[in-house]
Amino acid sequence: MKESKITCFGEVLWDVFPTHKTIGGAPLNVALRLKSFGNNVSIISKVGKDKLGDLLLEFIKEKGLETKSIQIDPELKTGKVDVNLDENGSASYTIMYPRAWDNIVLTELDIALVESSDAFIFGSLIGRNSQSLNTLTELLEHAIYKVFDVNLRPPHYTKELLIELMTRADFIKFNDDELLEISAYLGSPLESIEQNISYVSKKTNTQHICVTQGKHGAVLFYEDEFYYNSGYSANVVNTVGAGDSFLATIINYLLKDEKPQNAIDYACAVGALVTQNDGATPEITRNEIKSMINQKAI
Repeated sequence: MKESKITCFGEVLWDVFPTHKTIGGAPLNVALRLKSFGNNVSIISKVGKDKLGDLLLEFIKEKGLETKSIQIDPELKTGKVDVNLDENGSASYTIMYPRAWDNIVLTELDIALVESSDAFIFGSLIGRNSQSLNTLTELLEHAIYKVFDVNLRPPHYTKELLIELMTRADFIKFNDDELLEISAYLGSPLESIEQNISYVSKKTNTQHICVTQGKHGAVLFYEDEFYYNSGYSANVVNTVGAGDSFLATIINYLLKDEKPQNAIDYACAVGALVTQNDGATPEITRNEIKSMINQKAI
């Protein structure tokens, strides 16, 4: 398969659990999974001039990601999130503000990086601060294929921002709750996943939309066709990072001109495998992915 050049933009941070802390942030999780598929991946972000920032940069370099576009803020601290898991392994988040990644500034280096990338991936959380949002808005002008990863983390978003970013995107990824919430924002009177996907597609002029449904799999709308996967059986440890790996996987295969059905099958398998591990970006082998797919969807 060909190597794709992909740039991710947004938060890099530490997820702090009751018993330990791990490195995370949706854009970084996506970037790491894309790198594991052999892509040329860069990330644009910012860390603080502190110990946590030093450790984060060291980790990113060890993973083989390009770090030239990770800025260092002399005043704001490195990002941190308090994570709590319920009895089902589902996570809730308290996201510290302001942090270094809220203050990403535009550089000529980053513009050139985005212009030369096959895809530019960004999320909604980065829009909570005007500085990073302004930088994102400028970079979107230079992107070839814009992938919007919706991550609704109250109170860090507005209806107006979500609609603006959706209209700028070529591909939008929601979970099912996010789709219904945003469809309602747009005035949808509809109920089914498919109806609301079509509604959002028309309202925002976005041709490619994917909706994850937890253990029930996902729905992909691609070139006016719907594709489905009903999910794979998994022994869930926690769900942190599963959606990020799903997005990375589906974009990886679509950029490589894989059939959309195969792309969504691979993505659901990788997402399920992530939930069986304690960590957002566990190492997953191709044999594990194939074995999960061969079990057949639920």
